[in-house]
Amino acid sequence: MYRSAVAARLLRDTAAAQKGSGWLSRRFAHSLPFATVDAEELLGARPAEVQNLVQGKWGGSSRWNTIVDPLNGEPFIRVAEVDEKGIKPFVESLSNCPKHGLHNPFKLPERYLLYGNISSKAGHMLSLPKVSDFFARLIQRVSPKSYQQALGEVQVTQKFLENFSGDQVRFLARSFGVPGNHLGQLSTGFRWPYGPVAIITPFNFPLEIPVLQLMGALYMGNKPLLKVDSKVSIVMEQMMRLLHYCGLPEEDVDFVNSDGKTMNKILMEANPRMTLFTGSSRIAEKLAVDLNGRVKLEDAGFDWKILGPDVGEADYVAWVCDQDAYACSGQKCSAQSILFMHENWAATPLLSKLKELAERRKLEDLTVGPVLTVTTEAMLDHVNKLLKIPGAKLLFGGKPLENHSIPSIYGAVKPTAVYVPLDEILKHGNYELVTKEIFGPFQVVTEYKKSQLSMVLEALERMHAHLTAAVVSNDPLFLQARRLL
Repeated sequence: MYRSAVAARLLRDTAAAQKGSGWLSRRFAHSLPFATVDAEELLGARPAEVQNLVQGKWGGSSRWNTIVDPLNGEPFIRVAEVDEKGIKPFVESLSNCPKHGLHNPFKLPERYLLYGNISSKAGHMLSLPKVSDFFARLIQRVSPKSYQQALGEVQVTQKFLENFSGDQVRFLARSFGVPGNHLGQLSTGFRWPYGPVAIITPFNFPLEIPVLQLMGALYMGNKPLLKVDSKVSIVMEQMMRLLHYCGLPEEDVDFVNSDGKTMNKILMEANPRMTLFTGSSRIAEKLAVDLNGRVKLEDAGFDWKILGPDVGEADYVAWVCDQDAYACSGQKCSAQSILFMHENWAATPLLSKLKELAERRKLEDLTVGPVLTVTTEAMLDHVNKLLKIPGAKLLFGGKPLENHSIPSIYGAVKPTAVYVPLDEILKHGNYELVTKEIFGPFQVVTEYKKSQLSMVLEALERMHAHLTAAVVSNDPLFLQARRLL
């Protein structure tokens, strides 16, 4: 019933937008009832505006940050960024939330069902082709990636919301009971909210990361303050409006745009009981100190993949390696940073296939595109430093993209791979350079013999920024290699 009702409401409001005048035609000017922008109309002549949400009200700011189009440098979005003088409403909003939250197993338990309904409606909205295309196109405009990658982000978000529809939010709050050790004693545990919390998310997944983290906080009764990187915050602003359309109480979430210094001041003054941060390790370490450990972190990742001695399905392995290293122009915390290749793979066309796949990527379809946090010069300088290591060689790439108008504040480099001998990687001075994370279309490749497996394991043991890893092998003895050494 609710699905058909939402669909009917969407059709009704869309029809009113196309037909009517006055408030309706302004509110639904882009044919989607929640939308205030159109991805195809983000132009320098008519820049979109991103607002803040605090205490249930959308509003601007005395300070506007102009975001340039990452593909051509044209100013195309104005973000209302709060400065240190304007943080009081956000501090008050968080401070007014009690530590038992907006709901918990004893307080307003009907809100668990409310959020199940919100998730159901929002998941259904994202399943509609017109809505999913709207968000995929908007993601492409601010964090350029292929349409399939952008749409995949929307689909993951849609499935998450669908999974927490109906009673699933209530079930998520399931408690437990443990018998005591004497008569009358029983230990009962409840999933309890923190109350006031903060969420800070990066640019590379402007929909998926903030929605999943935000909804998880809301399900359990927290009052979140959400900050998304200003370069891409327009995506989440539009998603917030969709959630309001699906029944999210406007006072339940505050949404702020600011620079890092201002956000840090908000955190220090509002003193949220927990902060969830996704981003660089440098800022993560600062927050851990500033917030006295009341922070959960997902920071940098130098991610490795090992190809074992059993060779097979080279075409598929090459395709996965290409996707892992270069999809989203390598701007994923989970991107493949280094490939350890067993010598048996050297006799296969794996590297030539990797080169062929990498060279198929082009700016026209955004299978490679702007790098938003590392400049072209910085990436090429890193490549040149690696090539000075004895035995190192350029496998492919290593050159700037051609015939583009990407602004110089961003990076524009062809997918790149540099081979570095394993024994050289382990040398003091080289190791720190080789394992430096480059958040772009770049990876290191090396080769090892059976007798060098202990060196591979040493290289892994010395790494400290772990997020994802892969071992490509069906050989059970190889998979237990550490035990056999």
